[in-house]
Amino acid sequence: MDWINRYIDQPLLNGAAGLLRAWHIRTRQPPELLEPTWNLAVLSFLLVASGQFMAGRAFALSVVALVMLALPSARKLFSAMKAGSSAYGAREYKSLRARAVTKREAEWSVRLVVLFASACLPFVARIDDPVGACFMLGASVWFVLTGPLKAYLEAAEPPEPNEGDRMYNGVFHFG
Repeated sequence: MDWINRYIDQPLLNGAAGLLRAWHIRTRQPPELLEPTWNLAVLSFLLVASGQFMAGRAFALSVVALVMLALPSARKLFSAMKAGSSAYGAREYKSLRARAVTKREAEWSVRLVVLFASACLPFVARIDDPVGACFMLGASVWFVLTGPLKAYLEAAEPPEPNEGDRMYNGVFHFG
């Protein structure tokens, strides 16, 4: 288990923490908005792809399914816009950090199962119907691109509130 934790789980957690840090520095948005933004980007890609490969009722059904998958992320982003969540401070950092530590320690096996399932899902599912195969391919792509990322972003170390702030000058600079 130590090998799995050292060579698989920990590098992915470090990568997710770096991704959260880069998101916060470049966009000045709270780190919890990265996952819904990524989910909407993946669903937009799938919407364009389904428009290229499907027509008629199958396309309408895929649009409805993609809209249903996008609703929770869109709701989260709109509620953050409405609340004016650009204020990411010490309170939010401490809350996110405590939640990340809890998830990191308690759910490491869940993260690895999601990672393994996302790697195997595209190869396991076989459907003879062309429309069903397109739906399964889209579901596989969506799960591969969003499932592991969500699990690792929730357990990653969030960026500090003043990280990337060019106006912030601390009194002490160590390291």
